[in-house]
Amino acid sequence: MDAADSAPGSFVLVDTRRQSSWDHGHIPGAVHLPTAEIPARAAALIPAGSSVVVYSWGPGCNGSTFAALAFAELGYPVREMIGGMEYWARNGLPVETADGVVVRPPDGLVTAHQLEP
Repeated sequence: MDAADSAPGSFVLVDTRRQSSWDHGHIPGAVHLPTAEIPARAAALIPAGSSVVVYSWGPGCNGSTFAALAFAELGYPVREMIGGMEYWARNGLPVETADGVVVRPPDGLVTAHQLEP
């Protein structure tokens, strides 16, 4: 939830999943940069010295861990969004697809937000 509650522009949010996963749904405003492409493309997409937050599918996926390492090796200050896309969506936060932005009701079993009674 730190990523959702942070001030706009305080970091670059990077979706490290493959193209089909990005197309299925991603966090609005995120940059799509699959993990394997970080060494070759990061400098062209993300200004040097920018704080970066990476995410992949969810807590059972270690893709963002490898992405964080790739950014760290390039000298970027980086953090990993552990819950990934799964917990972003399950917390009722916006998800963008080709059809637009969708916000679903939060899952009461996982949400960090207060639910209306």
